[in-house]
Amino acid sequence: MSNPNRERKPAVARSYWLYGLHAAAAALANPKRQIRRMLVTQGVLEKVGEGWQERKLGAEVKSAQDIARLLPEGAVHQGIALEVMPLEEISLEEYLVQAGEQKPLLLLDQVTDPHNVGAILRSAAAFDVGAIVLTRDHAPQESAVLAKASSGGIEIVPMLTVTNLAQAMETLKKHSYWCIGLDGEAKQSIAEAKLGKQTALVLGAEGRGLRRLTGERCDLLVRLPISSAMESLNVSNAAAIALYVLRQGAIS
Repeated sequence: MSNPNRERKPAVARSYWLYGLHAAAAALANPKRQIRRMLVTQGVLEKVGEGWQERKLGAEVKSAQDIARLLPEGAVHQGIALEVMPLEEISLEEYLVQAGEQKPLLLLDQVTDPHNVGAILRSAAAFDVGAIVLTRDHAPQESAVLAKASSGGIEIVPMLTVTNLAQAMETLKKHSYWCIGLDGEAKQSIAEAKLGKQTALVLGAEGRGLRRLTGERCDLLVRLPISSAMESLNVSNAAAIALYVLRQGAIS
């Protein structure tokens, strides 16, 4: 009979194939990314820079068909694929200790689509977000699909996984962050809120938005002033617009 008090061993991280020029170039430029193999078609090496040489990787020249056989059906690899290990996770507390310059954070409340999370990472990198916080359950794990959708953003913006989003919000408040929830029913627009760099922007899941308890934990709820002709925006589009407004307010 097993001992219920015995500490569970952490799951062994498994490698996966990351593909596409932007995703591969960003991974090669990230010293924190462990790369096991590099497959390329003839003539692609000059497009990804010299990062692979600095890592002393042996580039394996393969046909496009050979690379495609290792990837999901229909994957657009653009002549390059890297076998990589997932990035090492850091906790929210570790991030707060290590963070230098104050930057906005993004909290995702059960956003499960890897395409959306990848697109959010891309916007987060473009608008200089410090990190993205996701729940351990009801959130996608690092994967080729997520990395491809992020277009290299996954190598720039760390993803922090927490067990309980409400507790994470309380931790952030203790570090002087304002937790601002994006809600289409909010009375105040995000531009009117005049937010600064120490903002933790909370976005809800595809379709249903913020959970009620998450919304109640926010210091303020704001909305994007969109036309009444549309009920809502895709969460990744909403994130991009909100981050643009937030950046404009922080630098003005």
